[in-house]
Amino acid sequence: MNDPEKLAKQVGLTLRGIRKIRGISLQELAEITDVSKLTLGKIERGEANPSLTVIWKIANGLAIPISSLLTEKKDVVISKKNEGNKVLSANEALTLEPMFNTSGYGSIETHRAFLKPQSEYLADAHQPGVIEYVTVMEGNVQVKVQDDLYELEQYDSIQFHADQPHGYINTHSQPAVLHFVMIYTDHS
Repeated sequence: MNDPEKLAKQVGLTLRGIRKIRGISLQELAEITDVSKLTLGKIERGEANPSLTVIWKIANGLAIPISSLLTEKKDVVISKKNEGNKVLSANEALTLEPMFNTSGYGSIETHRAFLKPQSEYLADAHQPGVIEYVTVMEGNVQVKVQDDLYELEQYDSIQFHADQPHGYINTHSQPAVLHFVMIYTDHS
């Protein structure tokens, strides 16, 4: 589903469904996500294609994996490079492709990410209890967790608690390809 309009409609329908199931108003959703009521309304109607930052805010506010908003529900899922949904960071440095997810306690989601050369993506803290595993599939990346920097080369991996500020920095002239696995534990 590379069609941004189709993705926007899917995110909107999914978000509206989650909101209705939980019995919360758009105003209440705005308060728990720190995303304006106007923007949330546009997303629900499929009139806005939200950035990765906005999708993270919504997912964190609802305490759900972001892939819950981005992936279609199917019995058998094949994730092929460049054929799935794509979400860009606000600075367009990082392209995220959700691959797979499971929901419920201990939810897991996997993503492919492409980090442009000479760029960085800084993420806000995710919801409490999220553990992130990142493997560099191509290139070299610095992973920042709080104030610490970790140098990762191809096939190196890192695990950290993602409920703190973190980010990815590509100081090289080639793009980097990352594989993310996120585990959502219920520490509420």
